[in-house]
Amino acid sequence: MKITIIGDGGWGTTLALLLNNNRYSVTIWSKFPDYADFLSKKRVNAKFLPGVKIPRGISITGDLRKAVSGAEIIILAVPSQYMRSVLKEIRKIGLYKGASFLSASKGIERKTLMRASEIIADVLGNVKIGVLSGPTISHEVSRGMFTAVVVASKDAAFAKKAQRIFNSRNFRVYISKDVVGVESGAALKNVIAIAAGILDGMKLGVNAKAGLVARGLAEISRLGVAMGAECRTFYGISGLGDLVTTCMSGYGRNRWFGEEIGKGRRPKDILKKTEMAVEGMVTAESAYRLLKKYKVEMPITEQVYWVLYKGKSPKKAIADLMARPVKAE
Repeated sequence: MKITIIGDGGWGTTLALLLNNNRYSVTIWSKFPDYADFLSKKRVNAKFLPGVKIPRGISITGDLRKAVSGAEIIILAVPSQYMRSVLKEIRKIGLYKGASFLSASKGIERKTLMRASEIIADVLGNVKIGVLSGPTISHEVSRGMFTAVVVASKDAAFAKKAQRIFNSRNFRVYISKDVVGVESGAALKNVIAIAAGILDGMKLGVNAKAGLVARGLAEISRLGVAMGAECRTFYGISGLGDLVTTCMSGYGRNRWFGEEIGKGRRPKDILKKTEMAVEGMVTAESAYRLLKKYKVEMPITEQVYWVLYKGKSPKKAIADLMARPVKAE
């Protein structure tokens, strides 16, 4: 079985390592042919996963036609804002017929407010689609540290197939039918992670962050349910598990982004100096539009949006959150 990873980031590389360890034939596709050549020769993803050796058994190419030709499963590990354009290129090549698609992206498309699975269906039509999500810091997973994730798909057979392919002694895979819940939790938690980072940057302590995580989960689940998700999904691995990891880990880029804002830096200045995609920045805008669309109360998300896009000071945002009318939990 040939499996292709679309995307040469830290997570895409880590997924390739997992599959290679499970003895599958894996190809990584990079958008940039020069970097694909670099990865092929050096066998280390210096930009996104430094210090981790890429085995020779993993193929790396900048040729999309070569990458998708003959692939039984195509895994999309690109930022959500670039997914549509990559899928259009795959559609143009036309060699994906019969392949199943698994999204490993965590975001919401800015223009359409679509989740990854919806973008895949919108571009490619009737193909088998699944999503893989959970608390997955690449730095840890790539080094064989214990991890649990969820694969969600409306196609139960495909979900079980993906579970079998990825599951190992160090990487435990659960399955779910709640695609909306798994995807929305994965995307929306990045907004809460930015808020957690802001608290860290302002040195406001653990109590504040714990309260933020608890109330953040409550508002994420409210919106998710309004969008058609099952509430219990948000209290599982792809919801609470992912949220805690992203808010606490020193490797989480969204938390780090928020921390820099909390230290006084402007969002646009931070983004200029990082090559990594900060999904939470775009998701904050998408989430703000979604909460208005579904008329869901999401005070933390709303304040993060005002800080990122309207120049509101974090200090004022926190003060406004704490001054809200008291109520039952």
